[in-house]
Amino acid sequence: MRKMQDFVVRDKAVFIGLEDAKKTWKLCVRSEGMVVHELSLPAEYENLRTYLRRRYPGCAIKLMYEAGFGGFWMYDRLTADGIACVVTPPNKVTQEKVNKVKTDRIDARRLARNLEMDDYTSCHVPDPERREDRQISRSADQFQQMIVATKNRIRRFLDCHGLNGSLPAGPWKSSRYRQVWKLPLSGPLQVSLHALLRSLAELETARAGLIAELYKLAAKERYRDAVRLKQSCPGVGKLSAIRFTLEWGKLSRFPDGKRMASFTGLTSREYSTGETIHRGRVTGQSNGVVRGWLIQCAWRAIRSDPVLRDKFQRVWKNSGSKKKAIVAVARKLAVRMRAVEVTNTPYCLGVIE
Repeated sequence: MRKMQDFVVRDKAVFIGLEDAKKTWKLCVRSEGMVVHELSLPAEYENLRTYLRRRYPGCAIKLMYEAGFGGFWMYDRLTADGIACVVTPPNKVTQEKVNKVKTDRIDARRLARNLEMDDYTSCHVPDPERREDRQISRSADQFQQMIVATKNRIRRFLDCHGLNGSLPAGPWKSSRYRQVWKLPLSGPLQVSLHALLRSLAELETARAGLIAELYKLAAKERYRDAVRLKQSCPGVGKLSAIRFTLEWGKLSRFPDGKRMASFTGLTSREYSTGETIHRGRVTGQSNGVVRGWLIQCAWRAIRSDPVLRDKFQRVWKNSGSKKKAIVAVARKLAVRMRAVEVTNTPYCLGVIE
């Protein structure tokens, strides 16, 4: 069997689908329209490299795996070793409509078949420097989530022990959490509450440090022009501009505004057949946190840009929904951010005639 396989793939193109997991990787190898080998490997890159070099010398190897928890480090290692690699979004993998079984082995087969048939969508892989810089922004979001969770724990603690009445009335701002320190409590309650408050203070300090680093990145030479152009758009501040720049990369990679809007996940889903046309909610693809930033910027933008405000009012009037209206504005704002960067022209506020 081994000799037959060596004869089949000798000096030919080899297409490999890899389904990765924490402990094992499933591989399916195809060549000349057929499966030539399937195997499972321990999840270590050296095992994969050794297998490819020993088993397929002289072959044109191309490997594809799904983007996921493993990030892009495997892409970097394979590319450095001269092996063509494709990273594909999991939601873009072509599969049979009637397939009701999902296993790692089946997924590896599907990836290998799609790769050989050239039926796939590839991810944009940022360079290592951008990925490392982007991690600062994502870490800041993670700390923000922990801050919100800790604040909720503090409020639930006060509710549980009937202590809310001991505080002056008012919204839960930073000053209100400082007042909590002064509550006269018994020993065990004071120890527990102060531990939560110290944790909150540490999280806020850590996040503030990350935000300060983002402002420094905004002045970095490779990002400076892109940040300046995005910042010229209404509703987009320096912090939002550097975050969009880190997440999206160079916007010239999108051939037109329609592709940009689709990438953000703010275009409508569609389930149409024959004479029936049905459009639903937004696709929601790509990063949901980034869409949240876009929505926040859109709310600010309609206060200063007459054209975007008119867009909001027209959609609101036709749909009866402010949510749909602000999503439409956010989509338009993303397309305009691409336009100002591609044309290297600062944003100009529109005029309603």
